[in-house]
Amino acid sequence: MDRLIDAIEAADNPSVVGLDPTPHVVPDCLVTALEPEVAREVDASELPTERLAVAYMEFNRAIIDAIADVVPAVKPQIAMYEALGPAGLDAYAMTCGYARSRGLYVIGDVKRGDIGSTAQAYAAHLSGLPVSPGGDAIDVWHEDAVTVNPYLGSDGIIPFVTAARDHDKDAFALVRTSNPSSDDVQECLLQDGHRLYEHVADLVSDWGSDTIGDHGYSRLGAVVGATHSDEGARLRRRMPHTFFLVPGYGAQGGTAHDIAPMFDDRGSGAIVNSSRGIIGAWRHGQTLDPSMGVEEILAVVSRCAREAAISMRDEIRAALA
Repeated sequence: MDRLIDAIEAADNPSVVGLDPTPHVVPDCLVTALEPEVAREVDASELPTERLAVAYMEFNRAIIDAIADVVPAVKPQIAMYEALGPAGLDAYAMTCGYARSRGLYVIGDVKRGDIGSTAQAYAAHLSGLPVSPGGDAIDVWHEDAVTVNPYLGSDGIIPFVTAARDHDKDAFALVRTSNPSSDDVQECLLQDGHRLYEHVADLVSDWGSDTIGDHGYSRLGAVVGATHSDEGARLRRRMPHTFFLVPGYGAQGGTAHDIAPMFDDRGSGAIVNSSRGIIGAWRHGQTLDPSMGVEEILAVVSRCAREAAISMRDEIRAALA
């Protein structure tokens, strides 16, 4: 986690912007304004997905440009792009690559979880794809870290930890998530008196224990939701060498006060995600006219996203102070 922590310290901002575009977040007028350009390039049968993919990419580019000097990292959620098929996956990879080119740390929110050769193949998100035995690998996805699901045990996690160690990258395992139904599984009481998420926390700590870096954190972090402040505080004490990725801030109800206990006594140890609260900030009080051009639309989106990112940064700074 050393590179991520260094980036957070340089920005003086432990927040990450989730790049989760959907047809509800990306302005309709942007999709419409881009359609003539897309139509010249693709077959008519491919137009619906291609035009959304192009709109996602231009939308993301504008957001990234607006917040690149404010936040240290972005977190694209691959599901939003996979929904568009091959065109969407291209937009995902290009988004990650562009964010990297702007100096941002990229967390690929892919939540992979499988075993054996399948887990090894998924770990190419971190290790890249070898073009020949013993040759250099192609970095297909341009990610610095990914999210993983630990509920298949070590078989599904170790390939990612190995890839992270060998390629100076990181992974974040789901431990205590922010979704409302997480209690259905994660709060289950075990025979030893612990909750299931506490047992998973101990496993995650153990799986990453031999990859601890200069800042005292391992390459295997934990996803701990902002909506579980008390559990997050206990997990912080339980996992002193595990860096937290904290979703659920803003639109899902998490506040700066909720996430403060998830940091260590140096104000480090966690990075907080907001997606809709930043990329969808333009929807609050802004009117986009269908007659506006692409650059005008993106200027509004950019300004609103930047203001929201700065506001989030300042709220977290105040809470940690």
